[in-house]
Amino acid sequence: MQIFKFGGASIKDADGVKNLASVLQTTGYDRLLVVVSAMGKTTNALEVVIENYFNNKPELQSALQDVKKYHNEILLELFDNENHLAFKKVKAFFTELNAVLNANKSPDYNFVYDQVIGYGELISTTIISEYLNSIGIKNNWIDVRELIKTDTFYRRANVDWEATQRLIGSKLDTSTLNITQGFLGSDPNNFSTSLGREGSDYTAAIFAYCLNAKNVTIWKDVPGVLSADPRYFENARLLHKISYREAIELAFYGASVIHPKTLQPLQRKEIPLYVKSFLNPTAPGTKIYKDMVLEPWTPCCIVKKNQVLISLSSLDFSYIVEENISEIFSLLHLYKMKVDVIQNSAISFSVCVDNIYNNLDILVHQLRAKFKVTYYENVSLYTIRHYDHKTIAQIETDKTVLLKQLTPETVQVVTK
Repeated sequence: MQIFKFGGASIKDADGVKNLASVLQTTGYDRLLVVVSAMGKTTNALEVVIENYFNNKPELQSALQDVKKYHNEILLELFDNENHLAFKKVKAFFTELNAVLNANKSPDYNFVYDQVIGYGELISTTIISEYLNSIGIKNNWIDVRELIKTDTFYRRANVDWEATQRLIGSKLDTSTLNITQGFLGSDPNNFSTSLGREGSDYTAAIFAYCLNAKNVTIWKDVPGVLSADPRYFENARLLHKISYREAIELAFYGASVIHPKTLQPLQRKEIPLYVKSFLNPTAPGTKIYKDMVLEPWTPCCIVKKNQVLISLSSLDFSYIVEENISEIFSLLHLYKMKVDVIQNSAISFSVCVDNIYNNLDILVHQLRAKFKVTYYENVSLYTIRHYDHKTIAQIETDKTVLLKQLTPETVQVVTK
């Protein structure tokens, strides 16, 4: 059994769907599970729908219509007959989405988010499944919410591994080609949940773990894992081989090509991960496996933008000790702040966080009860693995350095 994952960029239009079919024809699709994201920027478009649902009801239907139009244009390019079953199935999902919004009584943004956001994946996989069937690539469409069970931590749900493994083992026919959604699951009450942005990679790893897959391949618009994001760094190099440990380090620091949770289940069962280009499917790409030396050996640069740097100091010049740090982290956990780097001295404590849930104001209010607080929004966090002084200097040029931390393998720099 092999697992393929295709992201939104690979299927952003009708040509992308056709190219996915071409990749399958090139690689073969016997005993294959294909995990697919929402098409193009659909997730962003559905976030606009959710925002309008809560804050701008007059624009809600217009935002929904934009999503419908985008998918309908793809359908019209893929299928000659507008009476094709694909049109009916996609229309049914939009009808269902409208019903979900009309019936909702919950004021919880995160809950509503997860009930809405997954329609991008449900629709994309339906279009792809129907197109593949139409060209003779027979497949089963699977609703992943029936297989991956989670808790109720909406927007970043935790997998119930025991239940998920039991369901995948008993319900999935591994003898054929299966098409399913990334990013999604369902809670004990069968409400939809999501695994976090970029969670489709993680979905592929979940299936691989539960099925003892031969390997996982993530298909990207880049030739493999690069030493840096070419949008922000010059001279990015293709990394041919990476160990699990190195890849987990890169993912933890925010390398966008790999989801942070993806590698852990693969490493536990020693399942190789390949990252390849859907534009050149026969190229070797990057292999991630155990005990591999980074090839080539080069500085690897990662940037996370729109971060928040919070600096605390004691009000009376007393030491910031274990009790204070414990209280700080309790608040960070309470307000769902993802911590990226910390630094402390005798009377100060700094932390760079990702304000995913927009809880910064209430967090700062709570912290000011016991600490002097300063904070900087919209800062950038740069991380360099296997750094050299030339690379550090390039990153710091023409920027204000707010925090800098070095270890033997890694340097992190927060800049404004």
